[in-house]
Amino acid sequence: MSSLSGLGNPEIDEKDLKILRILSKNARVPFSEIAREVELSDVAVMKRVRKLEQLGIIKKYTILVDPRKLGFKSISITGIDVEPEYLFSVVDKLRSMPNVKFLAITSGDHSIMTIIWARDSDEISKIHEELSKIRGVKRVCPAIVLDVIKDETL
Repeated sequence: MSSLSGLGNPEIDEKDLKILRILSKNARVPFSEIAREVELSDVAVMKRVRKLEQLGIIKKYTILVDPRKLGFKSISITGIDVEPEYLFSVVDKLRSMPNVKFLAITSGDHSIMTIIWARDSDEISKIHEELSKIRGVKRVCPAIVLDVIKDETL
């Protein structure tokens, strides 16, 4: 099992990592509860959280929603191969598409990776077809998510 200790940032320690783990599961946990779990005072936890925010380790506080419970029954992780000269124009187009929920430029098998939410299989097919028609797109490689087994950030 891999550990997150020794991440290469000397400004954080095991207590900081434990605080991050707690907050990544529930960002609304009171500092007093975190303090009990990591054996620090409330004030010490508040200072550590503030430090993690200032270092940019904590980028934002948000919620995690279940797209299926919102009516999005088709989710795809889609790789997109793009002609290099069109990469940024394709990224701009994808950024403006409301069904594209995650967008990254990558160095792996595909130039771009996306996560796309759709109401049903017809809608996801139409979206993938639309993607394939964007100028500079060479290939669209969708993988439909059947079940999520693990979903955590830390």
